[in-house]
Amino acid sequence: MRTTEFVALGHAGSESYAGLETFPNPGVTHVEMTSDELGAVCPITGQPDFYLATIDYHPQELCLESKSLKLYLGTFRSEGHFCEALAVRIRDDVAEALGLPPDGVSVTLEQKARGGITISATA
Repeated sequence: MRTTEFVALGHAGSESYAGLETFPNPGVTHVEMTSDELGAVCPITGQPDFYLATIDYHPQELCLESKSLKLYLGTFRSEGHFCEALAVRIRDDVAEALGLPPDGVSVTLEQKARGGITISATA
């Protein structure tokens, strides 16, 4: 079995973030990852937005390493994004890391209510 060298896994803090890391698929057919630690700001008002992010894919050769995903999601905290555009950005980045076409990955962001409105966007 091939050993994968991870930059993020096993190292404390975000200074070890080196992008989305992957490892060889051990034989699974479906992966769903969920995080409630995604935050960004409204690109117009600068108000904080918080999300429940669900990433769903059917791996081929590679699987996504979870700590690198956590650190990746943390990079959006001070960036301005609309919910819909952020879902597409995450989908495209994850698909690229996994070597899958964009339609091989589904990302759903559920934006927590702000101003009495909740948004859910799937890409």
